[in-house]
Amino acid sequence: MNPELPSHHAATRRRAEAGARLVLRGIALNAVLAAVKIAGGIFGHTYALIADGAESLIDILSSLVVWMGFRVAAQPPDADHPYGHGKAESVAALAVSVFIFAAAGWIGWHAVHEIMTPHRGPHWATLPVLVGVVVVKLWFSRRMVAANAVAGSTALNIEAWHHYSDAVTSAAAFVGIAIAVWGGKGWEAADDWAALLACAVIAFNGVGMFNKAMADVMDTAVPLSFENEVRAVALAVPGVQALDKCRVRKSGLSYLVDIQVRVDGELTVRAGHDIAHAVKDALLASAAHAISDVTVHIEPMK
Repeated sequence: MNPELPSHHAATRRRAEAGARLVLRGIALNAVLAAVKIAGGIFGHTYALIADGAESLIDILSSLVVWMGFRVAAQPPDADHPYGHGKAESVAALAVSVFIFAAAGWIGWHAVHEIMTPHRGPHWATLPVLVGVVVVKLWFSRRMVAANAVAGSTALNIEAWHHYSDAVTSAAAFVGIAIAVWGGKGWEAADDWAALLACAVIAFNGVGMFNKAMADVMDTAVPLSFENEVRAVALAVPGVQALDKCRVRKSGLSYLVDIQVRVDGELTVRAGHDIAHAVKDALLASAAHAISDVTVHIEPMK
């Protein structure tokens, strides 16, 4: 790591690189599971499992987008990007939310086709495969949720949900296949109905993921509790008598702060400048926040 990189930018890079490594593990996991699902679906005569495997292949593509977003977000500010490259993570999250809608639509369309087309019933041996898939996917999703608690990444949060949605589709396929196996003749399409229901659930939840990613891209205000924490840190700096505006926006894995500080109007310009620097240093060093840049405007007390 570049020794001249400021500590707050170095911390952002570490979070991005850790997120990228976890996403790569998810890609490897999806590749293995896709092969298992598709093979099980072909030999077990169940479209629900084949569709589940196809979704895992699509997940690989979306995960690659997230991985590239983290790699770009890890880069420090430069002349062309003075606020850093954090938005790459938000853009990647937005792209993945679109992938979720595409996957749900593709699975739904083929599920309807299978429902309308007579076909053989699924084999019972596909059920243990699905149990294993659900367990593994839920475990990996929880790992990503835990990692996101540290990184504060919208893309990682959506990736965690993406793995969780894979567990949902696999669980739905399990129920559908179990019904088809138990019901026998006339119930062959039960797993296809299960796939259709699962894609509807995924699309519904995908709306929330899309809105969260779009909020980051559009610089939506952070929660009031976060802003109050920022204000508390600034007010604790010696010389700060009051605060006016405090605007905080998320930029990928970190936050940008624009704050107006009121000080004694009789202070010299240098003294006011020193207080502004102290406020900036306090916010950048605050362990409770992932702040990468602070702009401080000094105002005299009325």
